[in-house]
Amino acid sequence: MEARLGPTRESERIYSLDVLRGFAILGILVVNIGAFSMPAAAYFDPTAYGDLSGLNGWVWRLTYLLADLKFMAIFSMLFGAGIVLMAERAEARGQRPTGTHYRRMGWLIVFGLLHAHLLWYADILYWYGVCGLGVYLFRRLSPRWLIVWGLAFLAVASGILLAGGLTLSSWSPEALAYVIEDLKPPTAVNAAEVATYRGGWLEQMDERVPKALEMQTTTFLTWAVWRVTGLMLLGMAFFKLGILSARRSRRFYWTLIALAIGVGLPVIGYGIRQNFAIEWRAPEFFFLGQQYNYWASLLVSLGWISVVVLVCMAGRLQRLTQRLAAVGRTAFSNYILQTLICTTLFYGHGFGLFGRVDRVVQALIVLAIWIVQLIISPLWLKRYRFGPLEWAWRALAYRQKPKFRREAEAVLESTA
Repeated sequence: MEARLGPTRESERIYSLDVLRGFAILGILVVNIGAFSMPAAAYFDPTAYGDLSGLNGWVWRLTYLLADLKFMAIFSMLFGAGIVLMAERAEARGQRPTGTHYRRMGWLIVFGLLHAHLLWYADILYWYGVCGLGVYLFRRLSPRWLIVWGLAFLAVASGILLAGGLTLSSWSPEALAYVIEDLKPPTAVNAAEVATYRGGWLEQMDERVPKALEMQTTTFLTWAVWRVTGLMLLGMAFFKLGILSARRSRRFYWTLIALAIGVGLPVIGYGIRQNFAIEWRAPEFFFLGQQYNYWASLLVSLGWISVVVLVCMAGRLQRLTQRLAAVGRTAFSNYILQTLICTTLFYGHGFGLFGRVDRVVQALIVLAIWIVQLIISPLWLKRYRFGPLEWAWRALAYRQKPKFRREAEAVLESTA
């Protein structure tokens, strides 16, 4: 009888992957905080809402340069790497991982739908679950072919945006006006969104549900499925090449850092300059202005990966990397915890700060949440083997209940 597949044992974990995952989940909040606290239009167009003068402008620029799309890219790559790792370990033990994988993705889709429609529209779990269904079929390809397929998928979303920008002259006036109003909402539309999110949880449904559906349909089909799938495939390749597991030379990682600084950041900076030069004119800034960050963010994300891996290889900052690893091992729970904290702070069922907090204060809130998660994650793992949502996800996917509490603590409590 075939042995039942179970969750990854602690002895099987790869330290650099956990640290990178924790680093990515904290970094994602740097970008998400704007979507939690301001009207949706401000994500693509910083002039749509909020102050951009002085420190606020610098916070936005640094966020766009160093974080926007970068940490999502890292997390997507790690997700792809995790699929390969789980499948290879299961097959090495003579087990079949396919059924478990598809149950994992199916339940992730369910969690994503609940997260998006009940808490926060900009969920990415749904995207990851759906993309993970298809990416699994590529897991046995060589790194070279995974890179080729990954870049091909990435090119599709870029091509869709580029085609939209290059054909603007042929658009009907009605279609053009609709897109412009969507990207540059009138003041009254932004005010209505602010008022809705300052209302109660049921009132928020008027904004949350339509935006969640848009994220899961239009945004997914025209952008996310191509971007996320491509990044997952690259992550599979980079894992097989030893890049994510700290098996390359230091010189290799320093080269990636040099490319991030010397090529990636200047290209993104040029894109920022171009959008300000056209005064964020819609829809050009959306279709054409995004191209610079879309591609150059890949280099910057590899630069970030290299920084973290080099720190792990050198054995430096161990107190910090251990805490990051704990955040990484509880990434699912920490991702949802970020939503719970931020919606409580900004939405009307909590403190109702939506639309009232500038970008500098948003950055300070991010820092405070980082500190909280870096403190509580290791403390949680001293007592429990998994984060609460990690445990639930594993129990559903593997159709067995993994041990939750650590036996040593249980023994201590029983003898107290």
